[in-house]
Amino acid sequence: MCSGRGLSVTPGPDAEAGRPVRDHREVIDAVTFKFQTGAPWMRLPDKYGNWRGVYNRLRMWAVDGTWERAFTALMAQADADEDLNWAVSVDSTIVRAHQHAAGARKKGPRPANRTTTPSAAPAAD
Repeated sequence: MCSGRGLSVTPGPDAEAGRPVRDHREVIDAVTFKFQTGAPWMRLPDKYGNWRGVYNRLRMWAVDGTWERAFTALMAQADADEDLNWAVSVDSTIVRAHQHAAGARKKGPRPANRTTTPSAAPAAD
């Protein structure tokens, strides 16, 4: 992934692998497709190549900091071009409670001890 100013943030091709490396842009497109659609990795379209290769490159770039460098470079470029606009929106229309929260008392706390009254029935022998 290269910006228009010649700044490369992705690692170079791996010379030790026996086959040519898939273009970084194709891998980024595949990762973007996967997360935009929510599709499982195994359902990645054939045009992106083997899903395992895309997944492994995603993991490798996450571990070595490539994604962080890419996002930092993109934010720096957007900030320099004055294209960066921070707008935060929080949607709280769905609030999920823990499953044990469903049986909580709604009428206040329970009394500490219940008082017992003796029965009027004759005592059992």
